[in-house]
Amino acid sequence: MTKNYIGVINGAREAFATGKTKDVKFRRHQLEMLYKCVRDNEARWCGALKKDLNKCETEAVTAEIIMVNNEIINALENLDTWVKNEAKGRDLLNATSSVYIRKEPFGTCLIMSAWNYPFGLMLSPVIGAIAAGNCVVIKPSEAATHTASLFQELLPQYIDSTCYPVIVLDAKDSADLVKNNRFDFIFFTGGTAIGRHVMKAAAEYLTPVVLELGGKNPCIIDESCDLRSAARRICWGRFLNAGQICIAPEYILCKASIRDKFVEEFKRTVQEFFGSDPKQSPDYGRIINERQVNRLKKIIDSGTGKIVLGGEVDVKTKYVAPTVVVDVPLDSAYMQEEMFGPILMVITIKDIDEAISIINQREKPLALYIFAKDKKLVNKVLSKTSSGGVTVNDVVMHYVPHSLPFGGIGHSGMGAYHGKHTFDTFSHNRSCLIDGNPEFINSLRYPPHSQKKLSLIKAVMMKNLKPKGITAFIKSMFMLALVGVAIAYIASN
Repeated sequence: MTKNYIGVINGAREAFATGKTKDVKFRRHQLEMLYKCVRDNEARWCGALKKDLNKCETEAVTAEIIMVNNEIINALENLDTWVKNEAKGRDLLNATSSVYIRKEPFGTCLIMSAWNYPFGLMLSPVIGAIAAGNCVVIKPSEAATHTASLFQELLPQYIDSTCYPVIVLDAKDSADLVKNNRFDFIFFTGGTAIGRHVMKAAAEYLTPVVLELGGKNPCIIDESCDLRSAARRICWGRFLNAGQICIAPEYILCKASIRDKFVEEFKRTVQEFFGSDPKQSPDYGRIINERQVNRLKKIIDSGTGKIVLGGEVDVKTKYVAPTVVVDVPLDSAYMQEEMFGPILMVITIKDIDEAISIINQREKPLALYIFAKDKKLVNKVLSKTSSGGVTVNDVVMHYVPHSLPFGGIGHSGMGAYHGKHTFDTFSHNRSCLIDGNPEFINSLRYPPHSQKKLSLIKAVMMKNLKPKGITAFIKSMFMLALVGVAIAYIASN
């Protein structure tokens, strides 16, 4: 890694040491300027996303610009509340003390983003990190070259470039960045394989990490659901950003009795959304680079399963057609890794128990989707499976509310963010107690010890399961009397 980047990192560390980012007014100003950066340059951000991923303006605005815009507004509106000390409960031993949690920044954080949503996934965690008072080394994905270049150009014009420097590195230097530099916190969005390397490097310094990874997200379709509605919503979510979205539904689990009906409804929806030739649709994206196209082509060419829609690949134009595959063996190439492309697998099941079994035999997914009107079935799936998040009767939408934490579990990630959850992620909860006890109360815990003291300590401090009703009232009155006796004893001695 070049010395220039080392200097940038050291500069951020030195800036944090001055304490300037802890000033709430400073944080607010930086967030206001970041908001201005987003709004002033909306057309340029959309243009960069178009060049990187052929992302249409509507998708760029709704899935990236608006999400970031609203995250900033939410942080600005709630910052004064978020930074306040959080008062906590007291017990008898510290009844006169002040007990609270103080929210403090970790220090100099590294935030590494992915290329599939290079604007939104980069800035969303940065917002919370700034709000929490950290310095942030901002590392956008080098694969989304136009968006990364725009970050380098625009951010220094709006926010403090020493506290929040932008660095763009190739894969080798990115690995060196994590391995050879100590940060106070690392937030990584990307694939599971690289996530392992990040965590391994962070472990060297015991650096806390959040890993936003991915996985193969199952989608259960029950006979009780509206198939047309399900097909439209799944089609939208599966082919959003040409399938390059970590929470897209990857494979369908449904009974044979509705499989063909669903597939036909899905085909009609693809025609409705993208026309007879999706390659010509202005609303259909492209794969990020030829390497990813070739990876998807290899899977399609594997010969397992029956392609009933699409299958066309044009490496030169980075186009992969909306593709549906049925009769997919569970051990096929289609089911071995996160697809991250516009391919949907349809797997036939006998019953809901088989669907649950298939899900549980695999690593825990980032998202799980269920289309059903049967509430008992929905609750059964929720109680017997595990995933980062769930949406019922739709897809992707649990990502949207900033009131919900977004994150994975197991191989799909650790930690969460969005809204206040991002602020909390980038804040250290510092436990504080300001003692207010008069000295005579403390004499119970000082030597020399005695059985009388121990009996009083147990009576005052040791909790028991709480009785109910009139017994509870009598017990509480007895405890108050006992405390009075204890205080009188201490005072007299």
